[in-house]
Amino acid sequence: MKISILLENGLFLSAKGFGASGTSVGEIVFNTSMTGYQEIITDPSYAGQYVVFTASEIGNVGVNKNDMESKGAFLKGIIVRSYNENYSNFRGEQSLSSFLKEKNILGISDIDTRFLTKLIRNEGSQMMIASSEIHDKDELKKLLDEAPHISEINYINEVTTPEMYIHNQGAWNDETLSFNEPNTSKTIAVYDFGVKINILNELTNVGLKCEVYPASTPAEDLITKYNNNEIMGVFLSNGPGDPLVLTDVKNNVIKLIEAKIPMFGICLGHQLLSIAHGYDTFKLKFGHHGGNHPVKQKSVEITAQNHNYNVPEEIKNIAEVTHINLFDNTIEGVKYKDEPIFSVQHHPEASPGPRESKYIFKEFADML
Repeated sequence: MKISILLENGLFLSAKGFGASGTSVGEIVFNTSMTGYQEIITDPSYAGQYVVFTASEIGNVGVNKNDMESKGAFLKGIIVRSYNENYSNFRGEQSLSSFLKEKNILGISDIDTRFLTKLIRNEGSQMMIASSEIHDKDELKKLLDEAPHISEINYINEVTTPEMYIHNQGAWNDETLSFNEPNTSKTIAVYDFGVKINILNELTNVGLKCEVYPASTPAEDLITKYNNNEIMGVFLSNGPGDPLVLTDVKNNVIKLIEAKIPMFGICLGHQLLSIAHGYDTFKLKFGHHGGNHPVKQKSVEITAQNHNYNVPEEIKNIAEVTHINLFDNTIEGVKYKDEPIFSVQHHPEASPGPRESKYIFKEFADML
């Protein structure tokens, strides 16, 4: 299957398709992780994006139900150098191509991903269109120009849970090849903006019973539960898109802050806390996406990252900076002064790794 690609800067490319067919517009970013393509593909934070994998061989371990990070896949497509249809792994249950077809996700291969990665690094993330149906550059450009920019789209309603549920599994156990049984003693509310399953697993693993709520849940509902001692804190999850378009969510977070409820945020949750405190986020040139980013706390941790937006330096006026990204010195973690609130930009649950930041979940449990 032939796939035609047109980038916002006018670059026109041809490639092979191995997933779903169709035409879709999204933002192109690159990910430097060498493993874990299934976790990346099923991370809701990638909604509306095309992911270029810098790892050259993709598909070689197949797909399995235990490595899912959400109920589905919300990205527009993946772009790889070499796709392997014949997977070889004792945990593999189906090929990546069949999975992408089920989820209606474009798979694009036989393309110079090193070139694309350098282009994104030099020119920044940008919109693109890919199609198995349309191969005329002018027609593709017309569709790309007419499509809304990712910064104008609220993807939260697409990825959040439709109703409250209780998460009931712990972290993956490499020895038993199964998930740990929950042993929880404290209850928290989780605002689901596109939460990864392994974040919930890690919260449960440190003794927190997770009541997961839709993103539209009024803050007043959670404040009432907190005042009635039904929950001990609130977790703000990761999620897709530009946090500045989430006005209703921001207003809910402001109310939770005013109620002095203990809170912990990861990624989008980290950004929303900054915005709710009056410090708007800004967009990075090409974002941080990968499993090999060094972050300095008291020591240096290798972390997993997935974000295009960052909190500003001015946040230091109201918060102590706890983590710094050593690639570009951007802020990776803060603890708010005189408030039981802290947050990190990176993903301490990682999945598949690295695991050096998992201690942060216990810090939240100990704070409650």
